[in-house]
Amino acid sequence: MRSTIRKVLVSTAGAAALLAAASATQAQEVKVGILLGYTGPIESLTPPMADSAELALNEVNESGMFLNGETLVGVRADSTCIDSAAATAAAERLVTSDNVVAIMGADCSGVTTAVANNVAVPNGVVMISPSATSPALSTIEDNGLFFRTAPSDARQGQVLADILMSQGIDEVAVTYTNNDYGKGLSDSFAGAYEAAGGTVTINAPHEDGKGDYSAEVGALAAAGGDLLVVFGYADQGGVGVIRSALDAGAFDRFALGDGMFAQSLIDAIGDGLEGTIGSVPWSEGEGADAFVAAAQAAGVNSDSSFTRESYDAAALIAMAMQKAGSTDRAAIKDHVLDVANAPGEKILPGQLGKALELIKAGTDVDYVGATNVELIGPGEASGTYREYVVEGGEYKTVQFR
Repeated sequence: MRSTIRKVLVSTAGAAALLAAASATQAQEVKVGILLGYTGPIESLTPPMADSAELALNEVNESGMFLNGETLVGVRADSTCIDSAAATAAAERLVTSDNVVAIMGADCSGVTTAVANNVAVPNGVVMISPSATSPALSTIEDNGLFFRTAPSDARQGQVLADILMSQGIDEVAVTYTNNDYGKGLSDSFAGAYEAAGGTVTINAPHEDGKGDYSAEVGALAAAGGDLLVVFGYADQGGVGVIRSALDAGAFDRFALGDGMFAQSLIDAIGDGLEGTIGSVPWSEGEGADAFVAAAQAAGVNSDSSFTRESYDAAALIAMAMQKAGSTDRAAIKDHVLDVANAPGEKILPGQLGKALELIKAGTDVDYVGATNVELIGPGEASGTYREYVVEGGEYKTVQFR
């Protein structure tokens, strides 16, 4: 009997120890949502974006300097880019079921607005989007919870207008994806282009997910222009419009916004894209070079759009928690600007462990990151754009603006 009791006690103690160890392991995990459109019109762009965010989280973990030894864990969820109801449901699961402390995302402007209004703000959860660029996001009622590492399309519209006018292109047709992103960018561009003396012959929306864009292209062709400006998505309506325009002989040259920058577009269109020009948020300098080196070493595609911004968004979340000395959701928002901007010791990609150590010691940091991070107002980031041209089936940099 004593032997049996002893075995029961040992077994019970062992089970308790295992449960305690499992509980301790779970308690040390700090979850961060990575809410991006893994399906939908930018699905070819989001895997490198998620990988880049996780690259930053892994770098923090490998340093062993995060708070009291806690480990950051990225939890992916699908925003779909275009379905606000699906994005809201995914964000709710992240916040309530997965208990994430902050969200890296969302990606597209419409779903980002929906998630902010319906989930993040009511639950006091910080969101840092790497790619939601609608100017309207600068004025949402966010209670100080929404940030982004990509600049607003109010700036991109001006940049693309400058690019076209500098090449003597003073009459264009414009089509845009019929959502917050497309409308905001087309309005910004048209205003800047016309103010500079250009003429927009037509500014027409297109719907994503259609199999035939011949009617839209017919209207664009009838209006005419030196080229067709496309503010859409590389994996959806944008590529369909370009293909239809080429098939009909309506346009043979294009100018593109950031949502169209993707290798999948070149793969889909081929030689018909030759001579295409465009703009996309991008950066150069020591921080950008450091990101490329770190990404390539980890097998992450560094040459895709919004990868730099994704790394920076995740890094800012981690550093804000370190500055707060807490993973409490309410504490994070108060320290994002503290670590993002001057004054402080400048921090580049690959130096997140150093940043955590400095913060723990009470030293200010100024996160330069991969994109020369500077958060300049509610939901606003300064930034630079890469002007490119498609030559020989490749995106080639012309200059940075």
